[in-house]
Amino acid sequence: MVSDKWPYRRALAAIAALGLVAAVGSLCFFTVDSADYAIVTDFGKPTQVITAPGLGFKHPLQSVRTFDHRLFVYAAPPSEFLTLEKTPVVASGTILWRVADPKRYFETVVDRTSAESRLGDILSAELGATIGSNPLVAFVSMDAAAYRADAIVAEIARRCDAVALRDYGIAVLDVQLRGFDFPKQNRLRLYARMKSERGRISMLYRSEGEEEGLKVRAAAEEQKARILARAIEFSQQRRGEGDGEAARIYANALSRAPEFYAFLRTMEASRTFARKSTTMVLPADSPLFGVLLDSNYFNGGAPGSDGVRGESPRK
Repeated sequence: MVSDKWPYRRALAAIAALGLVAAVGSLCFFTVDSADYAIVTDFGKPTQVITAPGLGFKHPLQSVRTFDHRLFVYAAPPSEFLTLEKTPVVASGTILWRVADPKRYFETVVDRTSAESRLGDILSAELGATIGSNPLVAFVSMDAAAYRADAIVAEIARRCDAVALRDYGIAVLDVQLRGFDFPKQNRLRLYARMKSERGRISMLYRSEGEEEGLKVRAAAEEQKARILARAIEFSQQRRGEGDGEAARIYANALSRAPEFYAFLRTMEASRTFARKSTTMVLPADSPLFGVLLDSNYFNGGAPGSDGVRGESPRK
């Protein structure tokens, strides 16, 4: 009877041994994920820091604590600060961070909630110091030379990273301003002051523009006067040349055909003062009277009985 139960006891013992080995193995071996850091502690004191994924070994009485080393985004709550000219503003920021030194992180903050609380304190202190040492126009301005918010925030990120890495083993990769505004109770007064300041600047620009406009108009008038003077001088010169050329042509025409020239001048004179229904009283020796009386007047005809050149009328 005893011999029949012996194989069962051996099987149970083997099973118990395997269970014991499995239990001891589960207490001694552990795995580290690729997204985690691991720290092996001996009664709360860190003894191993594992930053590479894989299988790890520890004593059964030791514990393993893992920390996610991926990137985290923390939106810090807004806080009120004073600028260099004592203007109250409300600013808030966003921090991009991760665990850089798992041992230091474990010894100081332990978990993400505590880490983000420390980061919020660091950011608030750096924002307060930076905003308090810079004027408002460094953060809110239309002037590109005065606006320096990007450079200021980059410096805040650098200082936050140095403090967080030194004190808590946290790497701050980036800091951005999420909000920058005035306190609600001060907004109307500040907006009125900004409006007044913009009105003053606009009046300054307007007066400068009017002054510049007067200069431009004066320069344009001076240039116009010079151009007109040159144009008048040029036109008088051309007119004198034209009059001289006309006189030369008239003299040439007169020398070649004096009778025809006298006839044309007489016709031009008649067109000038003779209009429809015009009554003219002319002396007998007038060339126009001679033309009207005798068409052969300018061809050297003999003077008539009335004292003008031409044949006597036939009887």
